[in-house]
Amino acid sequence: MSAADDHRQVPASTQVVVIGGGIVGVCTALFLAEKGIPVVLCEKGRIAGEQSSRNWGWIRKAGRDNRELQLMIESAAMWRDLAPRLGEDIGYGIRGTTYLAANEKELEKHQTWLRDNAGFNHGSVLLSPQETDDLLKRNDRQFAGALHTPSDATAEPSLAVPAMARYAARLGATIIEGCAVRSIERAGGKVRSVVTEHGEIACQSVVLAGGVWSRTFLENLGLSLPQLAVKSSVLRTTPGPEVIAGAVGATKASLRRRADGGYTIARSGAAEFQLVPAAFRHFLDFLPVLADRWQMMKIRLSGDFFGPLGRHRWQADEVTPFEQVRVMDPVPDPRLLADVLAGAKALHPRLDGVEIAHSWGGLIDVMPDEIPVVDEPAGWSGLIVATGLSGHGFGIGPGVARLVVQQIEGDTPLVDMKPFAYTRFGRKSKAAA
Repeated sequence: MSAADDHRQVPASTQVVVIGGGIVGVCTALFLAEKGIPVVLCEKGRIAGEQSSRNWGWIRKAGRDNRELQLMIESAAMWRDLAPRLGEDIGYGIRGTTYLAANEKELEKHQTWLRDNAGFNHGSVLLSPQETDDLLKRNDRQFAGALHTPSDATAEPSLAVPAMARYAARLGATIIEGCAVRSIERAGGKVRSVVTEHGEIACQSVVLAGGVWSRTFLENLGLSLPQLAVKSSVLRTTPGPEVIAGAVGATKASLRRRADGGYTIARSGAAEFQLVPAAFRHFLDFLPVLADRWQMMKIRLSGDFFGPLGRHRWQADEVTPFEQVRVMDPVPDPRLLADVLAGAKALHPRLDGVEIAHSWGGLIDVMPDEIPVVDEPAGWSGLIVATGLSGHGFGIGPGVARLVVQQIEGDTPLVDMKPFAYTRFGRKSKAAA
């Protein structure tokens, strides 16, 4: 990457500063560099050190909320275009995703999704029990059917985003790791610079793509955002027989075939809702999603209640939470993962011999409606917030980044921006309570 050899060196000025080296931040820098727009990306730790390397590796249209489905369709096309240009193997391939239905009730949900999204070019179809068996190379009629999307893709998260960052650097982007942005300076309501731990960078635009750190950063600016962190646990297995070439989802366990012959396995919705001060401030916003998933989601008083994602205030010349914790590395839930692996083996008996090779935790930046924010807060001209991808970010990340670049350039956006508005939760951009 064309980061300065000495991480303490930052340029005096640029046109755009991107805060955060995850999929959205990196793709934003890449797309700006393609246009010849000077851009500096500042990452407090390392590129893709957090959720962008810890996700499942699905690039799916199947099952998407229709408010973000068209953006995901556009993003899928960006993945197809971008992957071969990176010059590196990132494990990308169009291998399909399949959501299994264990019973008629689950099958009805897939039918409803197809009916509600019939106007979109998503390529999904409903499979019969026999077609589902044929796809999985079995004949026991365990499933009532499946939602199958042959055009969906998968990739290796730990390879993809760093490769994108290196490509962005070759195009002229400046990528600086180990450099936390402490604050944003403005004049007359307009962004004029960012203050990093290694110096100030004058700029015209700032993109906040900080994942779970975005709310903490914004609160220090006096802005309120109802975004919380949810902990997810994931495992990868030792090599095993091929169940399916792509990704397959089910209530007990969802899995993706890996390039190393193993599987990345997790359980959708089985997450830990961590209680930090912001959880109490935004509790009513999140009540619907908690009520919907109460059987699968644990609510825990976080050991980090006063930690990095707690409530903080600092000045631009003070050490920040971003410097105190460069990479958030939460401990996975071993009991949950043992149950998830057992569920995967029950669903797919050919996996009986595989074992857990590695497990990890990740923090997902979740919004109350599980839809991203891609917008400019009132009174902060030049600041674009791109966060809250709610566990869907790996696939949709390039599309979100394209919207960001279109906002910077003043271009017509790919899709309707209303679902991604900063103010959609019935509040104005205001000082955090």
